[in-house]
Amino acid sequence: MSGVLDAVRDVVCAVLLLTGAVLCLLAAVGLLRFPDTLGRLHAAAKGQNLGLLLILFGTAVRLPPRYATVLVLVVVFQMVTAPIAGQVVGRTAYRTGAVHRAGLVRDDLAQRLAGERDRGAR
Repeated sequence: MSGVLDAVRDVVCAVLLLTGAVLCLLAAVGLLRFPDTLGRLHAAAKGQNLGLLLILFGTAVRLPPRYATVLVLVVVFQMVTAPIAGQVVGRTAYRTGAVHRAGLVRDDLAQRLAGERDRGAR
């Protein structure tokens, strides 16, 4: 019975690790292929985060439970820092003119920046 459970655990681990690795690879290809900053940010944020989470879940399947704390800390750190870094890069790209503003469906930052300029001119 233990051999069957080990085989199932190995298959689940392999599927999670391979799927995560493929998503990370696709995120890297997206970084190279997408033409603009916002597309590249999307590829980096979505594919890389999900890929890393799947790899960590696959790792958790094989490791003893005492390593769960470390894996949870890695997940929390990734989920907190990746959106913040994406926000900073996106806002910097917008302010420096690296974003094609005509292609945006909704542009809330333009209104906020215009309001800041109006307050600064007074």
